[in-house]
Amino acid sequence: MYYEVLCYQPASLELLSKHADLRVLHDPRQDTDGSLAAVELLFAPLGFAVDAERMDRAPNLRVVASNTTGVPHIDLAECERRGIHVCALHDEPGFLETITPTAEHTIGLLLAAQRRTPAAHAAASHGAWDRRPWGASRMLSRARLGIVGFGRLGRKVARIAEAMEMAVAWYDPNRTGGAASLLELARRSDVLSLHAPANESTRGLVSREILEALPPGAIVINTARGELLDTDALLDLLDSGHLAAAALDTVEGEYEPDFAERFGASRLARHAREHDNLVLTPHIGGSTLDAWAETEAFVIRKALRALGIEPGEPGP
Repeated sequence: MYYEVLCYQPASLELLSKHADLRVLHDPRQDTDGSLAAVELLFAPLGFAVDAERMDRAPNLRVVASNTTGVPHIDLAECERRGIHVCALHDEPGFLETITPTAEHTIGLLLAAQRRTPAAHAAASHGAWDRRPWGASRMLSRARLGIVGFGRLGRKVARIAEAMEMAVAWYDPNRTGGAASLLELARRSDVLSLHAPANESTRGLVSREILEALPPGAIVINTARGELLDTDALLDLLDSGHLAAAALDTVEGEYEPDFAERFGASRLARHAREHDNLVLTPHIGGSTLDAWAETEAFVIRKALRALGIEPGEPGP
């Protein structure tokens, strides 16, 4: 079962159709017991749980697939108990090392927030050709970057930042060698960039206390998950001037089915419309055509092999 909300590339759907009897619905809200009864391979959009109840409705389910690096929407323990394969990217570090756009976008957001690029562009496009209102506080080569979560993406961002001559420190409770605590990291970070996974233990990790510990004039970047960040505290500190800027590619609740209809009226969206110290992008960190095509095809091939179908090697 494939869902149109996934928006896979045409070549990905062609690959899938070549090897499987493809059944398509718009999103899992259209599932019925009848539509799920014969499903062996289920694609899992974020925001729609693949839990025991859903598995009960799909008695022939053998594989759950998701071209995501996180799988909070899939009950891994229940899948293991039932012998259902989970084919995603969370356990594919070698392949993921070749996928770079989120790290690239993180640095782009940092530059956009620090230089207020969107607002400067808007001013210039309306004829205000004056650089004086747009002076950034410092060169990034004289700023300290704190990275929250030093996995694949955190390390990639660190390497780019170091090439820009930034001083880089990091915090990750699962690794040794970083800052002793997140609070310690915050106190010495001019820029705080979030790259931790989202789960129950990390929800609200970057709290009001952590944000208040940042030096005056600091910048916050989030290309991980919105659930990591206390958004109201962030906006309060942007309003007070304690934080100079923020740039968010992810926000809490974005995978809820009616999120897009509600977001425009949110405090976050209103602040971005009324101020030039907040840059928002709609979770485009991984959004390059080649990254989409490669991750989709990788997961499809992985899922087909789990079903005992050999899809052949990728073309040139």
